[in-house]
Amino acid sequence: MQASLTPLSVLTEGDPHKKAAAARAFRQSILKSNLGGASTDGPQPPDYPSRPDRPELVPAKQLARRRLGSVEGRAALLHAIAHIELNAIDLAADMIARFADAADVSDRRDDFIVDWSSVCDDEARHFVMVCDRLNELGFAYGDFPAHGGLWDAAMNTRSDIAARLAIAPLVLEARGLDVTPGMIEKLIQAGDQKSAAVLQIIYEEEIGHVAIGMRWLRHVAEKRDLEPNSLFKRMVQEFFGNHLRRPFNVDAREKAGFPLSYYKDLSG
Repeated sequence: MQASLTPLSVLTEGDPHKKAAAARAFRQSILKSNLGGASTDGPQPPDYPSRPDRPELVPAKQLARRRLGSVEGRAALLHAIAHIELNAIDLAADMIARFADAADVSDRRDDFIVDWSSVCDDEARHFVMVCDRLNELGFAYGDFPAHGGLWDAAMNTRSDIAARLAIAPLVLEARGLDVTPGMIEKLIQAGDQKSAAVLQIIYEEEIGHVAIGMRWLRHVAEKRDLEPNSLFKRMVQEFFGNHLRRPFNVDAREKAGFPLSYYKDLSG
């Protein structure tokens, strides 16, 4: 399965379940110390990863809000999460393909690949878990429209590893830490313990992903002789373009090593 042992093959696989399998196979190759398979020599990663024909991608404002009291409403929530996890697989693969040989991390290239391949593997496992639960409810990935702008963060930050680290794990994934506990509570109130349990696993593991993002942002800041707090703020202001949304899950962010001082002044 050599074709599945590089981050580029994850990005260019259009079938979502094959993409998840490729991500997991890539991680296994890393655990066997096949770090050369992650080389960024050769073709550059595509600006847009391959995607299936479904779901239909639409602007966020066109997505209907559904109540979790119905099976269809809970399925729509899980579908949205599955779509986020699919994008997260590609974000982690792109992190390696685009930045593993960047000057800011080249001194610790192998550690960088090990960390982000673990994230890629987790996101693939999360995607499969959510899809399995979606199937149990009688639906499948592709049955609902999805937000079409989730890859914008990758496009906007593809030229600077500091920007990518600030926006992908430390804004977008950290936002997941803020909102997921509320989703879990609402699913429990709706009597859907199984879906709540899936989200609980994702929530706990995303704390580790934010921690990895913080670790590498600090490393990049050190290489550039900059203060990491200031670097984060500057990257958010330059590449995100909006105030960070409250409320913040300060406890979960602290567990990830992400202090309140980094983001409290950025909130609207």
